[in-house]
Amino acid sequence: MKRVLKNSVLISFLLFNGFVYSQEVESLNKPTEAVYELIKKYNLEEVDFNYVKSAIGNGNRNSVSSILIDARPEIKYQRGTIPSSLNIPDTNFDEYYNILKDIPKDKELIVYCGGYNCTKSPTVAKLLRDKGHKNVKVYSAGEPEWAKKSYLEIDTSVVKVYQENNSAFIVDARPYVKFLQETIPGAISIPDTELDKLIGRFPINKNEKIVIFCGGFSCEKSHIIANKLISLDYKDVTVYAGGLPAWKESGLGTTANAKVKKEEKTEKKEQFSKNGMKLGVDEGSVDGEWLKKLILEDKVPEFIQIVDVTAPNEFKNGHIKGAINIEAAKLTAEELISKLPKGKTIIFNCTAGGRSIEAWAKLKAKKFDISEIYYLDANISCKGNDCKIDVNEPLE
Repeated sequence: MKRVLKNSVLISFLLFNGFVYSQEVESLNKPTEAVYELIKKYNLEEVDFNYVKSAIGNGNRNSVSSILIDARPEIKYQRGTIPSSLNIPDTNFDEYYNILKDIPKDKELIVYCGGYNCTKSPTVAKLLRDKGHKNVKVYSAGEPEWAKKSYLEIDTSVVKVYQENNSAFIVDARPYVKFLQETIPGAISIPDTELDKLIGRFPINKNEKIVIFCGGFSCEKSHIIANKLISLDYKDVTVYAGGLPAWKESGLGTTANAKVKKEEKTEKKEQFSKNGMKLGVDEGSVDGEWLKKLILEDKVPEFIQIVDVTAPNEFKNGHIKGAINIEAAKLTAEELISKLPKGKTIIFNCTAGGRSIEAWAKLKAKKFDISEIYYLDANISCKGNDCKIDVNEPLE
């Protein structure tokens, strides 16, 4: 995972959510019609959880037989991805594709995104085919299914927030002598070679957030412990695959430093926008539970305009009452801003949070006034105006 400091502020707001994965809409157990049509159109082969698990071996990048491609936005990728994955977002394909420049065209690539209702994976799979890759498959269930059945890999920015807030049990899986030389402040030592002897050091509460790291992307020690914990029914296990090398590369303090670097204190965060919308913990986000309650009670204030950024056919199948449809992915930032209602607090939404974040980030990157433009980070499934909304928890 790259671009760590570049997005550190974005991630300390944006999760990125305490539980680092977004839950799949429970009613979906196969691709939606829109996703299925793309898979059929591009003649793509689908693979399942067991196939992917076998392909990634021990989870470190040296053990994989296939290359996994996460087609979601970078900030979603950073907060939780399938181990060993590389990130090529569909909306920034050309910018990110260079990461595969040395990969043989016959190497198996498995593309996934935010679950059965996400069109990003077949879209990226098709683009990879256009680049000459001959063995491209899609894992339609994607990150939501994987997160329920196994563990995720997280980025430095996420670990940094957990460490600062003391909100995770951080484990150094390297030999104890290495731990004594230098480690991430707050981590405890549980070497993988002594796991059976030290297993009692893990929390009794199996819902506790656990982060495991070792010596970098080629180190399998953290993955060995993660797999063991999953087998013991721990529910919130993540691996910081970049490990101590990535932590140091990002300029963060270790126990070997004379003093841990401290960031300047920021001003107290406002709770509401100027128009009165309740702000979320993550930069640019609305407080999801606040908005969800208003939506379900049909009490969304007049000053708020919800903008569904999905495709017209998705919007037609179901959407939040009162929302308007603007397919943001097909518009430039200038075109998007011109279509937004004036004098309103705008809240972007989609089916899984990714496209709404992208719409907001597109405007932010072009330095438009986004002081009353926000996004809802949630999984949303609607039949008509009857919507099931699962809000992604903010980082604690």
